[in-house]
Amino acid sequence: MPRRGNAFTRALGRTVIRLLGWRIEGAFPDTPKFVMIGAPHTSNWDGVVGLSAAMALGIEIHVFAKHTLFWGPMGWALRALGGIPVDRSSPMRSTLIEAAVHEFATREAFILGVAPEGTRSKAPRWKTGFHRIAMAADMPVVLIALDHGNKRVGPIATLTMTGDLARDLTTIAAIYRPIQGKNPENTTLPSAAQLGGSEASLPS
Repeated sequence: MPRRGNAFTRALGRTVIRLLGWRIEGAFPDTPKFVMIGAPHTSNWDGVVGLSAAMALGIEIHVFAKHTLFWGPMGWALRALGGIPVDRSSPMRSTLIEAAVHEFATREAFILGVAPEGTRSKAPRWKTGFHRIAMAADMPVVLIALDHGNKRVGPIATLTMTGDLARDLTTIAAIYRPIQGKNPENTTLPSAAQLGGSEASLPS
């Protein structure tokens, strides 16, 4: 897997996880490239736990963000945290799908992180851009649990998408159903029923 950090940042991540009373569980697949989704996402604490766990493990995770955010000190910080600027108005890279396929194709190791709920509040549906990316780039999807009920964070499944979106969402929902978010009332699980609308929506 792609690595980031050093002994100090790994120790810092472990310390934060320990002080919060959490533990890291699960094993990542033995592959240098994959799409990673994390859920449930119902609190700002999810970001703290997730970032601390990544630091503790020394894993390099990338996320897409609007290119207009990458300026000055903010741009430096975003890049340091794994942010990749995407200009969706560019004719060569007009969608996040194309950007993701490009990154997977040109890097020897690459982990793309996506929060499919898209918000800490109650979301009406999951965004399914992660599925389109996985299919287009032919990458597995690693499911990360942010389990506040048991205070554990880490991978709970590695799935190969079938191409049947409804079937894949149903499988993912069954895996995440026992996982408790910080604010359970805001948890949204993927559902085949959501496909009556914009099933092609991208992660923001």
